[in-house]
Amino acid sequence: MSEIPALPVTFRPGRTRAVLLTAGLAIFVVITTVAMLLEQLTPGEKLSFVLTGALLFAVLALLARVKVVADETGVTVVNIVSRRRLAWAEILQVNLRPGDPWVFLNLSDGTSLPVLGIQPGIAKARAIADARTLRALAEDRSLRDLP
Repeated sequence: MSEIPALPVTFRPGRTRAVLLTAGLAIFVVITTVAMLLEQLTPGEKLSFVLTGALLFAVLALLARVKVVADETGVTVVNIVSRRRLAWAEILQVNLRPGDPWVFLNLSDGTSLPVLGIQPGIAKARAIADARTLRALAEDRSLRDLP
């Protein structure tokens, strides 16, 4: 069993986040620079280039916002465009099977919730360690909640 950290603790794919935000910024800068260097463009066309670059950056920033925050009362799962708060008692199982793109939580209502904040894409060992830690936290907290 993984060592249980002090709460609150935040899990997020750090390397993936860095790549996404760096790529988004680079895309925005390149598109904006090209727009400003092309003298034949009208101001409206230049603005459309800049807005396109900003839109691409915003999409990549949304992809980079994923995280899981565990505290004493439960877990907050922040995915691309959603946020869900769960009490510890709602989490039955934390799964990261070989080939899974991210962690899945099996919930007491019979559903499964994807947790994009722990994903083995670029940093597989880190994701496995984070999944084990979240599993240990969920097991520890569910035992505390038993009468």
